[in-house]
Amino acid sequence: MSAKELPFSLLFPRMNNHMKYIRRTFSRVAKGNVFFIGLLSFFGGISQDIFVPVLPLYLTTVLGFNREFVGITEGLVTSGASLFKIVAGFLSDRVHLRKPIVFVGYFASLVGRMLLAFIASAGGILALRFLDGAGKGIKDPSKDALIADSTPRESRGRGFGVVRALDTFGSVAGPLLLFLLLYIWRDNILKYHYIFLVTAIPLLATLGILTWYVREISPVPKELSQGKIPANAPLVLPRSFYLFLVVMTLFSLGNSSDAFLILRARNVGVTLLAVPLVYALFNVVYASASIPLGSLSDRIGREKVILLGWFTYGLAYLGFAFADQSYQIWLLFAFYGIYYATTEGVAKAFVADLVPSSSRGRAYGIYNSIIGLMALPAGIIAGYLWDTFSPATPFLFGSGIALFAAVLLLLLMQFSLHNTSVVPMSEVN
Repeated sequence: MSAKELPFSLLFPRMNNHMKYIRRTFSRVAKGNVFFIGLLSFFGGISQDIFVPVLPLYLTTVLGFNREFVGITEGLVTSGASLFKIVAGFLSDRVHLRKPIVFVGYFASLVGRMLLAFIASAGGILALRFLDGAGKGIKDPSKDALIADSTPRESRGRGFGVVRALDTFGSVAGPLLLFLLLYIWRDNILKYHYIFLVTAIPLLATLGILTWYVREISPVPKELSQGKIPANAPLVLPRSFYLFLVVMTLFSLGNSSDAFLILRARNVGVTLLAVPLVYALFNVVYASASIPLGSLSDRIGREKVILLGWFTYGLAYLGFAFADQSYQIWLLFAFYGIYYATTEGVAKAFVADLVPSSSRGRAYGIYNSIIGLMALPAGIIAGYLWDTFSPATPFLFGSGIALFAAVLLLLLMQFSLHNTSVVPMSEVN
C-alpha cells in the first residue's frame, strides 16, 4: 500500500489524536453557555473596532473639533465605564441576576454608537460617548460573573480563554470590515455616518444571542438552601481577593496603554501602513493562545500561568526598550500576544476561584474598575519617562514593575492567597 493510500490516522497518529481532542473540546464548549457568552464578546468587539479607529478622524476632519476634545471624549468613556462597574456588579449580586444587566449594558452602547450618525453637537457627542462607556461598565462585571457561574472550577480557565479568544477574533474582524466599508464608501461624503449605523448590527446580534441562547445561571439560591451562606449575610469579599487586587494594581502601574507600543513601533521604523498588520498579528497570537493557556491554568494553577504571563510581559518590554530594527517589532508584538493570553482571562478566572458566587458581581466590578482607573497614572508615568529621558525608559520601567509584581505574587502564593477560605463553587456550578 502506497503512502497516498494510507489513512491520515496511520501516517500521523499523534496529530490525528490531537485534532480529535480539539474537535471534542470545541464541541463541548459550543453546546455550553460559555460559547454563547463568547459570541457576545465577538460581535461586541466587531462593533467597537468598526468605529473606534475612525472616530477621531470624524471628530477632527469632519466636525472640526480639536484634539483636546477627542481626549475628553475618550476620557468620558473610561470614566463612565469605571463609575458604573462597581454599581452594576453590586446590583447583580443583590438581585441574583446577570442577563438583564448585561442586556442593558449592550443596549446603552448600541444607542451611544448609532446616534453618532445623527448628533453633531459637542454636548451631544460627549453625552453619547459617556453612554457608551457606561454601557461597557454596566455589562462587564455581570458578564464576567456569568462566565464564572457557568463553569466549574476545574475548567474555568478554559472557559474564560474561550471568551477572550472570541473577543479578540472580533477585534481582528472589526478592522478588516472597517477597511472594506471604507473602500466601498471611499467617495461617499456620508461614509462615517454609515459606519456608525453599521455598528448597531453586531450589537443587535449580541442582544439576540443574549436573549435566546445565553442561560441565566444563579447558584445563590442553592447555596442559601444548603446553609452555606446565611440568608442575611453581607456581600463580604475575602481577604485573598484584596491581596491579589493589590498585586494586580501594582502591576497595572507599569502597564501603560498599548498606544505606546504603536508609538515605539513607529519610532523604530515600522511604516504607518504596516502598523495595522503588526497589531493584527498581535491579536491573532493572543486569540489563538487564549484557550490552550486558559486550559493550562486549569491543570497547573492560575497563579503559575499569571506568573508566566508577567515574565513574558517583562521580557517583551525589555525587547521593546532595546529594539532598533523593524523586524524585531514584529517578533515582539507576536510575543506580547502570549502575555495577554496568559493573563487577561486567567486573572478573571482566578478572581472567581477566590470569591463565592454570591459576591462575584461586586468583585468583578471592583476589579475591573480599579484596573481601568490605573490606566491613567500608568499612561502619565509612561509619557513623562518617554519625554524626559528616552523612548526606551517607559518600557524598562514597565518591565521592572512586572518582575517586582511577579515576586510579590510568589510570596503571596506561599503565605496568603490560599489561607483564606471561600465558599467552594465547584459543587454548585
